[in-house]
Amino acid sequence: MNPQKLALDIAKILYEKQAKDITVLQVDHLTSVTDYFVIATGRSAQAVRALAEDLQDKLETQEIYPRRKEGFRESRWIVLDYSSVIVHIFHPEEREYYNIERLWTDGSNRVALHFQDE
Repeated sequence: MNPQKLALDIAKILYEKQAKDITVLQVDHLTSVTDYFVIATGRSAQAVRALAEDLQDKLETQEIYPRRKEGFRESRWIVLDYSSVIVHIFHPEEREYYNIERLWTDGSNRVALHFQDE
């Protein structure tokens, strides 16, 4: 699956599970680590964990597995590394504190999410 389609599919899965403030950033011109970041917020630690688990389950049905995953114990900031797409699911306080969009947005790399208008 191409990286942009994977990033958009991930964003849609998170949206359908009621994630908030979903942002997709194309970062391949800023780092060699990945092509896209998908950033989302859950309402609570339990919601953050539920979002991450649901995303993993849905992608596994397509035989897409994370290379690495971090943060499940505290469920305040979970990272799922799908190689070309890294997913960050935050608790609201951590999202505000770390504000990773500020570090990775260059003014032209935010990907439009048309499904949010539906």
